[in-house]
Amino acid sequence: MKLQFLTPTLHGALDYTAAAALIVLPFLLGLGADSPIALWLSVAGGAGLVLYSLLTDYAFGAARVLSYGVHLVLDLLAAAAFLAAPFLFGFAAFTSYYYFVMAGGVIVVVALSERPTPAIDES
Repeated sequence: MKLQFLTPTLHGALDYTAAAALIVLPFLLGLGADSPIALWLSVAGGAGLVLYSLLTDYAFGAARVLSYGVHLVLDLLAAAAFLAAPFLFGFAAFTSYYYFVMAGGVIVVVALSERPTPAIDES
């Protein structure tokens, strides 16, 4: 069984779903109660995801200036930031769990996403 089964098209659909969750969930869960940065980091992460998804060369991209491979790297950088944020900003336990779950979700999606095939130079 192939472990990387999420096509770029499916990955793109998940991107916009995740972005909506990152923007809406902190308000619904009251993440800003212990630290305003806890709320706004998630919102900024969701907005950033929308932005670089629109710039990605895949079915849900608009400008298509970023390769899908670069998009996957940006996803992993976002996951790393979400993993580091609770330690850097001293978030409360619930907020820390939120960021760990979000980071874990990103890592799982990247791990299950198909990898771009490198271009072959036939010169």
